[in-house]
Amino acid sequence: MTPELVIFDCDGVIVDSEGPTLHMLRDDLAARGLDLPLDRAMDMFIGATMSGVAAKARSHGANLPPDWVEGFYDRLYARLKQGTPLIAGIETVLDRLDGASIPYCVGSNGRHAKMAITIGQHQALWNRLSGRLYAAEDVPAPKPAPDLFLHAARAFDIAPAQCVVIEDSATGARAARAAGMRCFGYAPDGDGAHLAAQGATVFHAMPDLPALLSI
Repeated sequence: MTPELVIFDCDGVIVDSEGPTLHMLRDDLAARGLDLPLDRAMDMFIGATMSGVAAKARSHGANLPPDWVEGFYDRLYARLKQGTPLIAGIETVLDRLDGASIPYCVGSNGRHAKMAITIGQHQALWNRLSGRLYAAEDVPAPKPAPDLFLHAARAFDIAPAQCVVIEDSATGARAARAAGMRCFGYAPDGDGAHLAAQGATVFHAMPDLPALLSI
């Protein structure tokens, strides 16, 4: 079934920002008493808000100061400003959606300020997504709650059942399921079992997505 609205996650789906973020996060937490392998940090924190990361890290023994979230964001933004590439093939996917007259938007657990840095480096993409960027700060509860995706659907006046979500995290896939939306899980590395476990249809290369969307 061809969707009436496609909602993309941002980090790891639109922009290739998760690698630098996870490396910075792992190193920062290790210096504060929580030393994790990269794959464990990914399992624990990918898709979460930074406030959620802080709460979970503290519960596992990290000694984080009260202002850690804002301090980490400042350091992360400085790193991402140095260059954040797009996910290979994403612009072609958006071109295909435009050609099929199917609207799309972005729903991210990150902040608007972060999307302005990462997507904003790519002026043509920033222009085409203007007015269609939704962040966790826009809704009462972030993913895995369904609020963000339902908010996006309401903005386009499209029923949840007619929406498709593109995600790379189990947190986002859970949110899509809770919103009553189909989810395609992008897993460029590995088998995507964490996404399939949340009901997502897994794919491994962005050029494969148009066929999955029947466009």
